[in-house]
Amino acid sequence: MPIVQRLSELPAWGAELLETAPVAHLALLDEGGHPRVQPVTFALLADTLVTAIDAKPKQATPARIKRLQQDPRATLTVDRYADDWTRLAWVQVLATATVGELGDAARTALQAKYPQYATTPLTGPLITLSPLRVLCWRASG
Repeated sequence: MPIVQRLSELPAWGAELLETAPVAHLALLDEGGHPRVQPVTFALLADTLVTAIDAKPKQATPARIKRLQQDPRATLTVDRYADDWTRLAWVQVLATATVGELGDAARTALQAKYPQYATTPLTGPLITLSPLRVLCWRASG
């Protein structure tokens, strides 16, 4: 199982999985220290991953933002499942997350990957995941 420090060091198949997977699962610690996992949209931006809060109904301050304010450790997992188990693969990014404003580069990257953001606006804030360690695995090769 390859372990790297930067997204740019991933094998080609791992980078392709991050670029094309429609959903990732973001794990954060809740106020009791329990892991909580939720599906998120995401995009690659340089050597980081970004995910934003969109305009779908949420709490005034979304839970993931509150959790990151308490503890910035995060793990994002992207996987490829197939009935043909020789095609199974995953990439897991152990990261430090920061919450900031949604800039043009992140907005462009997310809109390019998700055409739905043309009608469901990105309202921010932006979560940027800076990798500490990246693990990846696939069934064949």
